[in-house]
Amino acid sequence: MGEEVIIDNAPLIDHYSYSGDMFVNESFRRTGNMWSAAAHIITGVIGAGVLSLSWSVAQLGWIAGPICILLFAGTTFISTYLLSDCYRFHHPQHGSIRCSSYTDAVNLYLGAIKGKVCGVLVHVSLYGAACAYVITSATSIRAILKSNCYHKEGHEAPCKYGDAMYVVLFGLVQVIMSFIPDFHNMALLSVVAAIMSFSYASIGIGLGFKKVIENGRVMGSVTGIPASNIADKLWLVFQALGDIAFAYPYTVILLEIQDTLKSPPSENRTMKKASVIAVSITTFFYLCCACFGYAAFGNQTPGNLLTGFGFYEPYWLIDFANACIVLHLVGGYLIYSQPTYSAADKWCSRSYPNSRFVNSFYRLKLPFLPDFQINMSRICTRTVYVISTTGLAIMFPYFNQVLGVLGAIGFWPLTIYFPVEMYFVQNKVEAWSTKWITLRILSFVCFLITVVSLVGSLEGIISQKLS
Repeated sequence: MGEEVIIDNAPLIDHYSYSGDMFVNESFRRTGNMWSAAAHIITGVIGAGVLSLSWSVAQLGWIAGPICILLFAGTTFISTYLLSDCYRFHHPQHGSIRCSSYTDAVNLYLGAIKGKVCGVLVHVSLYGAACAYVITSATSIRAILKSNCYHKEGHEAPCKYGDAMYVVLFGLVQVIMSFIPDFHNMALLSVVAAIMSFSYASIGIGLGFKKVIENGRVMGSVTGIPASNIADKLWLVFQALGDIAFAYPYTVILLEIQDTLKSPPSENRTMKKASVIAVSITTFFYLCCACFGYAAFGNQTPGNLLTGFGFYEPYWLIDFANACIVLHLVGGYLIYSQPTYSAADKWCSRSYPNSRFVNSFYRLKLPFLPDFQINMSRICTRTVYVISTTGLAIMFPYFNQVLGVLGAIGFWPLTIYFPVEMYFVQNKVEAWSTKWITLRILSFVCFLITVVSLVGSLEGIISQKLS
């Protein structure tokens, strides 16, 4: 396979970084900037969620739908503003400490117990996002086949294709992509994925606008799609809130992205600028995609704008859009998996410091390609991770309901609660001050949204599974 290279796991000297309950010296050069950070954010944010937003607006109606999207955008920016300031922790012994992950920051600011709770929530959220991306990729591959079938056989043809084979195919691609070691080596992939996300979101907006022109009127109503009874309407509204919640927050990967940034200027200033750019761009695309989709189809709005076959023609454009989705999700899956991969690597290295299986790297030489290094432990852990996400995606292939559950689980604790609590500690915010009361009210409102979204989305999954 090639020559063996022993890699020293301790990073280089530049400053201290807190990582996995340890203070380590660092030496690698961070080269990220505002634009690379914005690309990482867009890759992580504009993904599976954007395609469900027209369905979400259809449940909420013309007034509540767009307002909810804007409110979640504002909440996400507040969260990222607070969290980016927590990247550097001022330690009495080691000075300014970089927090290279969300869980490390919670450990330092709020203590080990909350750090462990946060760690579980973070990795559940990341794992769930990976599963959702697998589901979406398989749905998009299947949509390409169905689009060609409908074009040849007619719109009423029984063009049915399973999901399992395409889920497995996506999983095989991710096993190969998992050779990319960390965020520091993903800038190019994120740029390509971000371009893909702009492409398919723009196609969705364009097709929706074209449909509105063809209809000659704007479909939909102020109250959204009617339901047979109030209870059913509430379930759908709660699920729609969960879908929107899933579409925005990227707090679970924010500090990993910030850890790639060079300084000066300070990392938090660069990250805030990148967040403004990325959140503004995604909000524009979200509003356009959601509103034009609902305006085009009204009560018939599909759960997934590009795979629900509200649009049949031009079939080649539908195929291209879904191919862009798949290519984007290849990068999106890896973005959301890297923190888990990194945590697994650190745990293995700490637990088995003398194991050659864990700590030895091998240089692999392939024809016409640059040399790259592989590690047997990483191959095994990352392959198992990919297999588990693909297996779960096969068992629960319910796009909108799964997005709602994932959005609900991670929204309040990871987007609001922990960033607010860390901000209080870092800035020594006094209890019952104006800032303290404002952020507490925001946290409580987001907690209520999380509860109702989780209940509605779980009801949707149970109903789908039993039907």
